[in-house]
Amino acid sequence: MTETTQPLPPVIEADLDEPRLIHESGPAQRVARLVEPIVKSLGYRLVRVKITPQNGCTVQIMAERPDGSFTVEDCEATSRALSPLLDVEEPVQGAYNLEVSSPGIDRPLVRISDFARWTGFEAKVEMAMMLNGRKRFRGPLEGVEGETLRIGLPDAPEDSPKFALIPIREIGEARLVLTDEVIAESLYRTKLALRSLEGEDADEASEQAEKPNRYRPGPRPQKQRPKPDPRNPKRSR
Repeated sequence: MTETTQPLPPVIEADLDEPRLIHESGPAQRVARLVEPIVKSLGYRLVRVKITPQNGCTVQIMAERPDGSFTVEDCEATSRALSPLLDVEEPVQGAYNLEVSSPGIDRPLVRISDFARWTGFEAKVEMAMMLNGRKRFRGPLEGVEGETLRIGLPDAPEDSPKFALIPIREIGEARLVLTDEVIAESLYRTKLALRSLEGEDADEASEQAEKPNRYRPGPRPQKQRPKPDPRNPKRSR
């Protein structure tokens, strides 16, 4: 009986300097501009910054290695490097919780290589502005040419095109849809990456791949600014 092996995923060129084409806005954008150079200096790529009201306020920073992996140790190293910078620059007003994590299985897609790596899998795309009369698309990724994404449209009427061509820079948000196929493929790819990085056995690698790695160093307290003494006012210069 011949033993069959699962084929290797396609090799997609992805380097540390590849720019993100989909960016944040508002306070999350300020955080991203601050942290991205530090993340890159550690050998990782920033994926996304998101600020949510979870636990009062949480600043979530997603990052990964160019091969798509990101271990718990990577999360901890990134958090230790970013915490002093965020404490000094204060891009977020008030107290907040810092969370550094891997992108997860239903990951955001922000670079050309992200869309190319996951060709054939289902994704949800929301445009920053209307495109051909619609703002949301959902279907299989069918490939990338330059900075244009081709996505299938299984819900298209009979007499309409079965795909759409989308300028990636005009996307507001894109992420994989959590399907059985995506889960299986993500676990497999993460297992391969962890084996390559750390020489782990298959069982241990599978356990680490089941959910995104996260590191929360604890809440970042709001700084108390000293009140001016009315008896000794400071003059602005």
